[in-house]
Amino acid sequence: MDIIKIIKKNSGIKKTVITTNGYHLDRIADDLNKSGLDGINISIDSLDPKTFRKITGHDRLNEILEGIKKLQKLNFKNIKVNAVLLRGVNDKEEDFKSWANFIKNNQIDFRYIELMQTGDNLDYFNQYHVSANKFTDYLNNNNWVIQTFGKDAGPSKNYINPEYKGKFGVIAPYSKDFCKSCNRLRITAKGDLRLCLFGNTGINIRHLMQRDNQTEELKDLILKQLNYKKESHYLEIGETGLTKNLSTTGG
Repeated sequence: MDIIKIIKKNSGIKKTVITTNGYHLDRIADDLNKSGLDGINISIDSLDPKTFRKITGHDRLNEILEGIKKLQKLNFKNIKVNAVLLRGVNDKEEDFKSWANFIKNNQIDFRYIELMQTGDNLDYFNQYHVSANKFTDYLNNNNWVIQTFGKDAGPSKNYINPEYKGKFGVIAPYSKDFCKSCNRLRITAKGDLRLCLFGNTGINIRHLMQRDNQTEELKDLILKQLNYKKESHYLEIGETGLTKNLSTTGG
């Protein structure tokens, strides 16, 4: 929590959001709310306890859902739930309906993320990848309407329905023109700036993050690097860049 408080107080960063597996969320919900956090993304790949356990190897679904309830009671607004769409695991219409029931009376955004190939998961990718079209077809057939992108919108295409408090979202990196609306840069734990999650190159900026008087020099370097941001990640042809697995790069 101390890191969040420091960022909110001293960094000038306007919006601070964390991504978490939600473990122990029921215990720390109050502290998260008091920290000044602006939003939280929680990974829940299934609302079915057996499927959740199969995917994660843990039986903690109830404590995560209880943590979400506690955040809501504290009037914490920006809650998003992410699930990776997996063929034969959580891609059935009954799975989609389960999430629809979940967000019907909950002001929560739920997003399916299309499984992405990385440097070390080719066999897993071939076994479980399914096009996000399977979910968007469900949305289009059930009166969900795509929402206009906001100023700080991420890669998710969001869908709204007047009968639901929550929203659905789809992050489909294999879809046509996915990269055209990209507004993301990433920094690894070692201080490398990545223009793309699946890029082949990175430049270290750690040396320009040591003192307050380096801010303008850091900005100048980042702006110059943007000229080299490619038009596509080329995932569709099997290019995974430097990303051996997603845990190696920050958001």
